[in-house]
Amino acid sequence: MCVPITLHLPFTPSPDVAAVINALLDIYERRDPQRPIRRAIRVHLSLLDLPGYNSQLDPAPRQTTNEQLGKMAAHGLVHLLWLPGEEGHLLEAVTLVPEHAPDLFPWLEREPLAAQRAVLRELLLGDRFRFAAEDWRRLAIDRTLSQLRAGKSPAPFILADPNFNRHLLAAMIALDQIEEETPYRVFSVRVFNDSKLFERLKGALATLSRRHAYRHLTPNEALRELGLVANPTHVYLYGPWRLVDPAGQVTSLANFYPAVGIPALMAARTSRVSVDTTSARRIVCVENLASFYELIRHEGDGLAALCLWGNPAPPVRHVLRCLTETLPPDVPLQVWADLDYGGLNILAQLRKLVSPRFVPFRMDIATLEAHARWAKPLTLNDRRLLERVQGYPILADLQPLITHMLARGLKLEQEGFQFQ
Repeated sequence: MCVPITLHLPFTPSPDVAAVINALLDIYERRDPQRPIRRAIRVHLSLLDLPGYNSQLDPAPRQTTNEQLGKMAAHGLVHLLWLPGEEGHLLEAVTLVPEHAPDLFPWLEREPLAAQRAVLRELLLGDRFRFAAEDWRRLAIDRTLSQLRAGKSPAPFILADPNFNRHLLAAMIALDQIEEETPYRVFSVRVFNDSKLFERLKGALATLSRRHAYRHLTPNEALRELGLVANPTHVYLYGPWRLVDPAGQVTSLANFYPAVGIPALMAARTSRVSVDTTSARRIVCVENLASFYELIRHEGDGLAALCLWGNPAPPVRHVLRCLTETLPPDVPLQVWADLDYGGLNILAQLRKLVSPRFVPFRMDIATLEAHARWAKPLTLNDRRLLERVQGYPILADLQPLITHMLARGLKLEQEGFQFQ
């Protein structure tokens, strides 16, 4: 029968003793609780970070550690192994007596892993009902619950930090309140009354949303899909664009040069978009801002252009959807993006989410070969990603290019294009 150790170990563990016992408990909790313990739960002190125990200047921390571990050994909680010829002076290893492990958790004020899992499970089950079955947040919760049942990591939830988990779940629930682009700090104040708290959560929120809804996006792009941005953004336009708001007010952008950035909130609220096709014979959507301005500088005549800023955000897609409703079918709607997975994915997303009429511009084998000296070699990850889009029906016309890129082992950024 195990006697409660709090009756016999009234001392507070030293930092080094706490490190040793925590390391032992880490091993104890990693084992399969359904199987008998076959190997000793042991840590070698040489493998731990014990600055006090290893100090060459002050012997007191080592003496305290030896004394405290000696008392624990006397109570049958651990077994000590001393270095040859250094008994009572230098420890080689400490072995945990498994039967007493449960008593060591409260002594160290450490929550057992099983209890931490139970707390997180109850938290998630308590709010799971809020989300529809097809909602990515419901999928994220269900996957986390499955991980808990299997004894696996629930990351990005943190077992040892219940407050973090509560805040992350609160942020997920609060996404329903977002109706327009919202800066991180504003969202943080609205949800937590703390402008900085969301900063700690945004990486985990991005991970969950990318895992279950926005796999093809970067973390910042995924948050942008949720309506969250670092700062208010703008949509950059060049040429004879004409925007009409719900009240019927018309904004003409024809006289702005080299371009104008309209607030994303204004773009999202636009009810009608058109381009004067008598002066703009084509529309080009450009992935990067630098190339957007270079295109205007070199080929601005007869052109209307829009900067996508990578994968197009919801306000950009809204503007383009409105445009496709008014654009004559004989006016080209082009996309100029990097010759890599990211650029191809942008074209695929525009075709899927906006209109199938988008066509590639300077995204071909001839452009790649003409600028091969400025191209970069494909990494293993580049190849894996290109192979992912190889065979996409929505990119059927780009399959020869993808095959050629893989064969040549090259990719080309927009900035590598040389205007004549």
